[in-house]
Amino acid sequence: MSIELDFIKEMFDSIAPKYDFLNRFLSAGQDILWRKEMVLGAELPNQSIVLDVACGTCDVALEVKKQQGDGATVFATDFSPGMLALGKRKILKHEEGATIHLVSGNALALPFKESRFDAVFIAFGIRNIMDRQSAVASFYRVLKPGGTLAVLELTSPPKGFFRDIYLLYFKRLLPAIGTVLSKNAGAYHYLPESVLNFPNPREFASTLRQSGFEMVKWKVMTLGIVTLFIGKKASAL
Repeated sequence: MSIELDFIKEMFDSIAPKYDFLNRFLSAGQDILWRKEMVLGAELPNQSIVLDVACGTCDVALEVKKQQGDGATVFATDFSPGMLALGKRKILKHEEGATIHLVSGNALALPFKESRFDAVFIAFGIRNIMDRQSAVASFYRVLKPGGTLAVLELTSPPKGFFRDIYLLYFKRLLPAIGTVLSKNAGAYHYLPESVLNFPNPREFASTLRQSGFEMVKWKVMTLGIVTLFIGKKASAL
């Protein structure tokens, strides 16, 4: 495992106990609505088989089950043992968690056969992967022909007054709050850096197309601080 992956894994293991609380607190609860929009945007078929990559504590997996009920089978994978442990604890509290299967795995080498899933989701995880092209190619491999990739990621608002206010909060206040509440200074200084270094929507959409995805589109939400990307794997001839 590379130094980069070791750092990310250790960071998420460290903040796992406070992860859900901080997500809700720092986003003012908007992260719940963003994930709901993500799952809706995938337009899942009935009896779908779904993969949640970089699943964290399984919020996306549970949102899929909330929307699809018993009709969906969900696999959720993460390379952080701390996140998977909390995710397992969370799904056991939900009746719909019975058909959520947790798997330890790396987005760059997913432990699944080709053409396995109707949809692949990754929320707030792709920016933590330096080799995004390889990750997207991995997602493409495990999707069925005609399957959907949905990527939800923090992005930078366009230039203007709101961006100035947002950057003040994001680069100064958020790291201070996150450090106090999580006891991990590195994680919440890394967060704004990783978001500001993430490509703009047009550039990331190009990465999806280069891996073979078609009908690529994106939706900017909450004044540009989050973007939802949708792409389709080509249907079989």
